[in-house]
Amino acid sequence: MLLNFYKYQGTGNDFVMIDNRQDVFPKDNVKLVSFLCDRRFGIGADGLILLENDETTDFKMVYYNSDGRQSTMCGNGGRCIVAFANYLGIVDKNTSFMAVDGLHNATIENGIVGLEMQNVNEIKEKANSLFLNTGSPHHVQLVEGLKDFDVRKEGEKLRYGLYGEQGSNINFVGQASEDTFNVRTYERGVEDETLSCGTGVTAVALAMNHSGKTKSNIVKIVTPGGNLEVKFQNNENGYDNIWLTGPAQLVFKGGIDVES
Repeated sequence: MLLNFYKYQGTGNDFVMIDNRQDVFPKDNVKLVSFLCDRRFGIGADGLILLENDETTDFKMVYYNSDGRQSTMCGNGGRCIVAFANYLGIVDKNTSFMAVDGLHNATIENGIVGLEMQNVNEIKEKANSLFLNTGSPHHVQLVEGLKDFDVRKEGEKLRYGLYGEQGSNINFVGQASEDTFNVRTYERGVEDETLSCGTGVTAVALAMNHSGKTKSNIVKIVTPGGNLEVKFQNNENGYDNIWLTGPAQLVFKGGIDVES
């Protein structure tokens, strides 16, 4: 079977995109998804995303980690699927779509995608870190010497040692200025550092505001893959009106032979 695909990236977080509105993709084939995401034997990506029909919104997003398993929300993936839907002519400048964590609104203009994230009503304080869920679970920890920090080694320790098999994404943070933070993320499911993580940088922005490291409601995040911006509003329960904004681009498209 020849499978047509599109490769997208959002600040270096890359995804195989498949138009599955005809419902032909074998969604339970973990081995196939893992193969497609393999950087040596397949296409290569941090994850795979299916764009599907939805009865109440413009489309539905189904997200898989590169290990082949369906996972929780992916922020950069959400921004990339908006760009993909725009490319396919499904949406124009404004859209709403359904994902595993519920409804998302989004905007796109000149390759910049803004994605509304779910409200966050709880941030757990740990000894030297914070934990919160922004559609996916995230550990946020300030560290010294972020540039030379061993993200894979230390992230793996925390991912399994502190959070067990279910795990958490691990974000290591360095403060650059009052409203700007450098972030490097170890992603579960990828089991390595990725160049950027959308739900991760969202978690960092909220955690830094919660802890008083910044008083700003517009936080700039610098990742190894590029720059993102997180806007939000404080409320008595936590945070709402949370928007993740940054570039999302088509890299290439093609076809690959797979077993049907």
